[in-house]
Amino acid sequence: MSYLDIKSKDIQPIVDELNTLLADYNLYYQNLRGYHWNVSGKNFFDLHIKFEELYTDARIKIDEIAERILTLRHNPTSEFSKYFEMSSIKETSSLIADTDMVDHILDQHEILLKQMNKVIKKAEAGGDEGTIDMIGGYIGEIEKVSWMLDAWSKE
Repeated sequence: MSYLDIKSKDIQPIVDELNTLLADYNLYYQNLRGYHWNVSGKNFFDLHIKFEELYTDARIKIDEIAERILTLRHNPTSEFSKYFEMSSIKETSSLIADTDMVDHILDQHEILLKQMNKVIKKAEAGGDEGTIDMIGGYIGEIEKVSWMLDAWSKE
């Protein structure tokens, strides 16, 4: 069955960028879990719930990205040792102030958005409309959440 209308030479660069995004999302997810577990202070109720929403969304996106790679007939990277090598997002301590947690999330969103734009460029070059559509939706969602977190952090 040939359901892909993408030249095989154009698929590998898309998969490479998707695997990097997968690594980024895995580190982002784990950082969010740590923030959720360790947030404290007067903003506890707001942020505890928000961090859970964010890591739940990230968990879904991790699966969708991996499945997109499989749809492109490649294998997603699944080893954390490789994620650490590939990702521009780094582990962060969750034993920090709640406002610092939000600042770290916004920094990580910037990294995710840059990587998503790399994915889009490779997908456009290869004519991969499925990946463009999926990642385009992610970009809009992250931009909206970033705006909300930025608004929350204002004095």
